[in-house]
Amino acid sequence: MRVLIVTAVPAERDAVVRGIAATAPEVAELPVPGGVIHRLSPVPPTGRPLTVDVLAAGVGPAAAAAGTAAALTAAAVARTPYDLAVSAGIGGGFTAMPPATTPPTTAAPTSPAPTTPRLGSVVVADAIVAADLGAETPDGFAAVTDLGFGTVEHLPPAPLVAAVAEATDAVRGTVLTVSTVTGSAERAAELLRRHPHAVAEAMEGFGVAEAAAAQAVPALEVRTVSNAVGPRDRAAWRIGEAMEALTSAFATIAPLLGTWTFDPEGTRQ
Repeated sequence: MRVLIVTAVPAERDAVVRGIAATAPEVAELPVPGGVIHRLSPVPPTGRPLTVDVLAAGVGPAAAAAGTAAALTAAAVARTPYDLAVSAGIGGGFTAMPPATTPPTTAAPTSPAPTTPRLGSVVVADAIVAADLGAETPDGFAAVTDLGFGTVEHLPPAPLVAAVAEATDAVRGTVLTVSTVTGSAERAAELLRRHPHAVAEAMEGFGVAEAAAAQAVPALEVRTVSNAVGPRDRAAWRIGEAMEALTSAFATIAPLLGTWTFDPEGTRQ
């Protein structure tokens, strides 16, 4: 079992590595195109071999996609392909419903509304969505899919999402990928109007998932909440707490991943 975990910045990478190192004290640093991979080999409960590579690929969906694609391709060429790609890090949480400035959508939700995350909590994406990939129109925002091309959503393997969420006591829901971080209550409300099951926003998940999908590798996104989506109130940010939660989450997730096998149709335990 081989897993690639992609973060934006080295601080997130190091937080993930600290968690996994609880069961894999040896960390090898390996140069790859575009960065350095931190490789760990935790011992899963089943005793099956598990290799976890952690890469800080840069901020934003383009950097995440480029770094992920380079790492996946290098592994495939070496005939040691990855079984799973994970986007990980901290992010903003939809911790409270901001006042809407536009009428709410009339479409009936397809699933129950998610639990509201709190600062420092773990979020696992059941859908990874590019929230601002599209065009502004006189009628509002139109996703590229509404324009007749592209994709804006990737769905992680549902059984794995459920298992990770249960193990880490995480909130499940849509995690939005944005190129511009939300800084107002109005935009937060608009995002929730268009994506009523959103629980968090970050900047890299869709890039990782898009690169993984191109090579038929399943993708997962795990975030810990450092701030509320909306007006930028630095005094309220809890980055240290979110980093600690990220470490704790991956101390739990890494052994779990070693119990899973993957096939082209998804994942099974």
